[in-house]
Amino acid sequence: MAALPAHAADDAETLAPVLVTANPLGLDQPLAPATVLEGRTLSLKRGSTLGATLDGEPGVSTTGYGPWVARPIIRGMDGDRIRILQNGVGIVDASALSYDHALPQSPLSAERIEVVRGPAALLYGGNAVGGVVNTLDNRIPSEPITTPQGRVELDYASANRAREVAADFAAGTERFALHVDAFHQDSGLLRIPGYARSARLRAVDGVDQPQDQLPNSDGRADGAGVGGSLFWDNGYLGLSYGIYDANYGSVAEPSVRLRMHQDQLKLAGEVRDLAGPIQSVKFNLGYTDYQHMEIDDGTVGTQFKNRGYEGRIEARHAPLGPLQGVIGAQFANTRFAALGDEALVPETQTRTAALFALESWQASNNWLLQLGGRLEHTETSPAPATDSRFAGSSARSFAAGSASLGAQYALTPALKIVANGGYTERAPTFYELYANGPHAATGQYLVGNADAQKEQVLSFDLALRYGERHDQASVGVFYNRFRNYLAELNTGRYRNDAGDVVDRDEPDALPEARYSSVAAEFYGVEFSGGTRIYDAGSRFFDLSLRGDYIRANNRDTGEPLPRIAPLRMTLGASYGDGNWLGGLDVTHAWAQDRVPANDLPSDAYTTVGLNVSYQFRLQQVQWLAYLRGDNLGNAEIRQASSVLRDIAPEAGRSVKVGLKAAF
Repeated sequence: MAALPAHAADDAETLAPVLVTANPLGLDQPLAPATVLEGRTLSLKRGSTLGATLDGEPGVSTTGYGPWVARPIIRGMDGDRIRILQNGVGIVDASALSYDHALPQSPLSAERIEVVRGPAALLYGGNAVGGVVNTLDNRIPSEPITTPQGRVELDYASANRAREVAADFAAGTERFALHVDAFHQDSGLLRIPGYARSARLRAVDGVDQPQDQLPNSDGRADGAGVGGSLFWDNGYLGLSYGIYDANYGSVAEPSVRLRMHQDQLKLAGEVRDLAGPIQSVKFNLGYTDYQHMEIDDGTVGTQFKNRGYEGRIEARHAPLGPLQGVIGAQFANTRFAALGDEALVPETQTRTAALFALESWQASNNWLLQLGGRLEHTETSPAPATDSRFAGSSARSFAAGSASLGAQYALTPALKIVANGGYTERAPTFYELYANGPHAATGQYLVGNADAQKEQVLSFDLALRYGERHDQASVGVFYNRFRNYLAELNTGRYRNDAGDVVDRDEPDALPEARYSSVAAEFYGVEFSGGTRIYDAGSRFFDLSLRGDYIRANNRDTGEPLPRIAPLRMTLGASYGDGNWLGGLDVTHAWAQDRVPANDLPSDAYTTVGLNVSYQFRLQQVQWLAYLRGDNLGNAEIRQASSVLRDIAPEAGRSVKVGLKAAF
């Protein structure tokens, strides 16, 4: 992806944005390691999925299951260890269950994307041990909108003839605001450099085809939302409704299409400037009805449904001596069902309830301390079994506790040392407990662990941060030590679709993988920074560098854990002259040879990206026109973090052109 200015912003003087996620006290510089994308930066970096948009940010990689499916991976952790939020409330879908299930979320509808890495994200639950990704779209306005405002954005990318368009509009008075938005995405087959199957895999199975295009990689998605808020002198109350609809191909199964639909209803509000022990109260509540069908040769093979609600309440209390803080509660109730050929799990209801608190103490001009804690109760209740595979499934309940401690010491106003430590417990999900069935998306027969215990993890990170005007830098290390880490491990046995143990040579034999508790560790380094080496009024020249390195091991055996991104580094340069901005970057990903037994390594690759944009104003409309070139050297990119890296490479050379109008 082409480089952006050292301080990513819409113009050279814009201040760094204030983080919203995991920052209920509104600190200018929260202790948690974080990334924010918005405005011009988001427009220039945005991919077709949330994972593709964030891939390459420090500590963030992607599951990479074709151009339509990509969940973010943070510090080597994915699935239920990454909390995906929309306007601060968890999404209800099936994307964590399987790599071929897309997130019902488009970056096109987001005004802002925030990523929080590490243990400070535990305010959102034990399943945020890896981090939190929060998209914000302002469907429920939190401030009055007295002047109409809106946006229209469209673009085209050559790699798969992708066409995207998005629009939103908001207007109101001092007492009422209305917001509407819509988007559309569609694309053809993805153009790739050479064979879909890697050279290593072709050497094993002798199959060369397909070539130049990734089969079944086309798709489309549509979405829309409407919301409104009522305002009074010290607060607001708002309601929104949104839909998401998609139809895309599974690149691992040439005859399978996935048809997805989601309806969301959300309620949010805040009361401020209260007298007494509570100064303000904020709440978010969302109800979701989600379903998708997997259609094989025109016949519905499996249908997944997930419906339920999640709510969150935060109350900021009056100062307790030197302490500023919030207390809160979170609750959720969802029911998941799978019917058909790949009914991996029984119908299951999951209920959670939690209390949390975060306290901050500015001990001196140099010292800032934070302490957070959370108590959470989770119940999973499978429905009475109608399939013999789930006959032994029984209800489970877990009480989990988490705590974090953070400290920041200012060496100078611009240079700070930040340390975070945490202890987190995560309850197993329903699919880790009850799974029992064939899983074509990963080519396995997946078996849950009905006796699984809570994951327990000690997490630490230490960073040195510098920021002054256009010069910014951060370098940090992290370490996560797990007990009872639930990993999908091959057992060496094979099963057929009916679940019978069979010989490997049987026509429908699938390797059995079981969720097993292991001792694990994740550790690594993340760095990013940029400096302005030339500044002459409206003209400037910036250099930037970012990268990360992660290692993950089974502590009992010393064997590496699967799907870990290798050492990656991006060197960027950008030049601005008035309304013009240009960027060039070079990214190198080293080979990933640290893989488990019976897994294939991934090769190194280098990509070159370029962008040129022109921002200007005509009357009351702010325009942004941009041209972006990705992978200009047409490198063969196989993400080590992707389960399909050996059959589905990333796009080859691509050019993207876009236009945005905002008022």
